[in-house]
Amino acid sequence: MEMIGKVNKIECNKLKFGDEIRVISPARSMKIITQELREIAKIRFEEMGLKVTFAKHVEECDEFSSSSIESRVEDIHEAFLDKNVKAVITTIGGYNSNQLLKYIDYEIIKNNPKIFCGFSDITALCCAIYKKTGLITYYGPHFSSFGMEKGIEYTRDYFKRCLLDEESKVRGKSSQAVIEGANGIGKFNSHESIVGPDGIEKFSIQESIDGPNNVGEFKKHEVCKNKVNRETSNENKTYIEIKPSEFWSDDPWYRDQENRNFIPNDGYLVINEGEAEGTLIGGNLCTFNLLHGTEYMPPLKDSILFIEDDELTNVETFDRDLQSIIHQPGFEGVKGILIGRFQNATAMTNEKLIKIIKTKRELNNIPVMANVNFGHVTPIATIPVGGWGRMSTGSKRIEVRMNN
Repeated sequence: MEMIGKVNKIECNKLKFGDEIRVISPARSMKIITQELREIAKIRFEEMGLKVTFAKHVEECDEFSSSSIESRVEDIHEAFLDKNVKAVITTIGGYNSNQLLKYIDYEIIKNNPKIFCGFSDITALCCAIYKKTGLITYYGPHFSSFGMEKGIEYTRDYFKRCLLDEESKVRGKSSQAVIEGANGIGKFNSHESIVGPDGIEKFSIQESIDGPNNVGEFKKHEVCKNKVNRETSNENKTYIEIKPSEFWSDDPWYRDQENRNFIPNDGYLVINEGEAEGTLIGGNLCTFNLLHGTEYMPPLKDSILFIEDDELTNVETFDRDLQSIIHQPGFEGVKGILIGRFQNATAMTNEKLIKIIKTKRELNNIPVMANVNFGHVTPIATIPVGGWGRMSTGSKRIEVRMNN
């Protein structure tokens, strides 16, 4: 079995039609989300064939627009213990998810593995859960992200591609978890605990063809010989290419859904050339740095580090926060770096970013690409924390490996 330290790596299979997802608020409260936005988000999940339920304390709200540690931890535990829940999705980010790390019972999560997805401040939970349990988590959209009316297609489609088995409408099967073998291929054995509660094993291989928004779609028994989405399949694993979106936006869409500013995307920025593959580790940079020196920091050895930051950062703080990671034990084992597109308020430019990277000798032999679709500029892809990825600056190509 694949190991990270002394922990087996666990990956959940994709969501099936009819599966239940639980929305929790481990950072800021649902209370700050408008009723209209909530309804739009709920409908979007229902359109994907998913049942949405909400944690008991999801709307609890204090003077910090959050809730008590006890309430937030209880909601996490209950979500993972509920046999009907197949995925746990966060409401929104915030500032205080790291308050919960010492109070979470990681054995509950390890023994009841489910898809866990969120971004920004949720980086603390994504990385800590992966480090403490081996469960691959997902740096992707919040529940509230799906309240966006315009420009949601890329975000929605990559979420579906990574986490939803759309063929389950035909098969009618529910989710399960698998543990990776040493060769990276998921093992299924009805006599092992890795089989899901329904006892269903998954064997089928699916081919893909490109749909709208440059995102491939599954079609049963159909083969596309010239697959422009460049997917490659290895047994029950598929590499999904993370392509640049056609447009990007940094406007406060949650305040004004009508007057949006979409900017043509000029693609990825190559700073250092090369190719790399490894375990995907990272998230929001300033939150990730809160884990330094703690038991919740995932190992950097043999990793592709992916980092981004929000409008509260600036050029100088990004520089020093990146330097802080470089000083971490195991950084010499980092194989490549991906950087999410910066928000306009940071005043980061391509030229400044290149200068920052080029002044760090430790990065000289590491491929680096920037302006990737993850983080606080929309739209965003869904990236597995602890999953396997590969990158090539020559073809400006980024791929993540997922279960079929």
